[in-house]
Amino acid sequence: MNEPTGWWRDKSTPAKVEAYTRWSFHFFAVIEVVTFGLPIFGNVSSALTWPLFLLVCAHAVLCAVTASQSLDWTRGTRRQPGRMMLALALVTAAVAVVALALSGTDWRPATEDEMRVSSSIFVGVIAFGTGTLALGTRDRRRMTSAVVGAAAGGGVVSFPLGFPGPAALITAVAVLLTAGFLTFTAAFSVWLLNAVYELDAARETRARLAVAEERLRFGRDLHDVMGRNLAVIALKSELAVQLSRRGRPEAVDQMTEVQRIARESQREVRAVVRGYREADLRVELAGAQGVLTAAGIDCSVTGASTELPVAIQSALGWVVREATTNVLRHGDAKSCAVSLRAAADVVTLTVENDGAPNTEGPSPRSEGGSEPIGGSGLVGLRERLGEVDGVLRAGTSGGRFRLTAEVPLPVPRAPGSYPHPAPAPDTDTDTDTDRGRSTRAGRGTGRPSMDTDPDRDGEADAEADTDKGRDKDVDVDRGVRTGVGRAGQDRRSRRDGEDGGVGGNKDRVLEVGTVGHEGGAAASVPHQAGEVTP
Repeated sequence: MNEPTGWWRDKSTPAKVEAYTRWSFHFFAVIEVVTFGLPIFGNVSSALTWPLFLLVCAHAVLCAVTASQSLDWTRGTRRQPGRMMLALALVTAAVAVVALALSGTDWRPATEDEMRVSSSIFVGVIAFGTGTLALGTRDRRRMTSAVVGAAAGGGVVSFPLGFPGPAALITAVAVLLTAGFLTFTAAFSVWLLNAVYELDAARETRARLAVAEERLRFGRDLHDVMGRNLAVIALKSELAVQLSRRGRPEAVDQMTEVQRIARESQREVRAVVRGYREADLRVELAGAQGVLTAAGIDCSVTGASTELPVAIQSALGWVVREATTNVLRHGDAKSCAVSLRAAADVVTLTVENDGAPNTEGPSPRSEGGSEPIGGSGLVGLRERLGEVDGVLRAGTSGGRFRLTAEVPLPVPRAPGSYPHPAPAPDTDTDTDTDRGRSTRAGRGTGRPSMDTDPDRDGEADAEADTDKGRDKDVDVDRGVRTGVGRAGQDRRSRRDGEDGGVGGNKDRVLEVGTVGHEGGAAASVPHQAGEVTP
């Protein structure tokens, strides 16, 4: 891609409109010179050709400079160019009078060609000068007064120079029409430029408001979830402290209830965070199509997402969301195609648009998912796709930017292929199942888990399914009162020991330790000879 094209494509839409408007008024200077300056050669006497041509060129350059400064004033980057506007008005009047004088007077008769060229210069410089002066004011009344005054002045000046009444009237009407058209063009260009900037600012404000609303929603959800539970925990903890100081056994029941509420709060917070972080692919596809269409981008979406696993839908949903943001902010796309294809072992999401940045080929870090023209949005997508073993590719080709995400589909296992652990000697299946569960933090002793990482939602939900039934069997101070599994086995063993049964041992202890990187409880049971230890 060549440098001038890249310079233009890298500009934002408001900047493009401003550049187009500015160079349009600069081009008006070229039109003035070509239309009214070049016909001077060959139609006016040689002694007046170059002076008159230079006057027209000077007026055109002054119009271009004044227009540029007036646009800067309109955008608020400089003060109103009052001196330049005054100079332009004086030069316009001077060139018009000189041109009208050359069209024929009593002291200098003019040829038909000189009259035609001079009359066109008279009308042209007044029209271009008045239209340029309109850029330097925001008052419509002043614009109208300038146009009417220029037309009336042109007609009035014609009489002293020997123009008959009909010719003076025609001159005034010609000035009124041409100056009015150029003034309207200038006013409309300024209005359009301001409207584009206001729309761009409104879009940015809407994006910031959306982020703020999402933060408020998340904060409101956390308050609704944690507000009541924390208040109850505080009250019950205070009650347990008072009961414990009095030696009342009800303190244990109160702390058990506190433990139950704390675990319930953990589950609710995980649910809130999971809903906040996950993105629904179907909703994201529909939202992307709606947003891009509203932005004037032709967007097509193909493919269905109903059969994909939830984790893959969430990861690809974030890809669609980030790709939509990139199309709106980092390019000037006119069309965008979103395709979702699911094969036997892989699902592929492709987002392609014709608003490619000023680069060719894949990004140096596109395989990792980093953004090709800077930024960190695609880096986050790489991390999300990495959680489901997916890859991200991004790059440009032929003036189009393509973002491709590939995620392998999980291979389903045949029924009966999952291994089942055999029960340990002298224990039933339920006992072994509960022993495996007791490795979770605080399962055997009723100690609450401190793992609140929202990224382990699936693991936390599995724990939550067993908490409701287990909480009733937990005693904070004395270990385990009732239940099954290893904890129930320890309780029955102690009871058998008291009754003189086999395997009795009052030296059994319940130690709290860690399993792997998680907090957990492990039962350490000294055994006697002849006792079977699983």
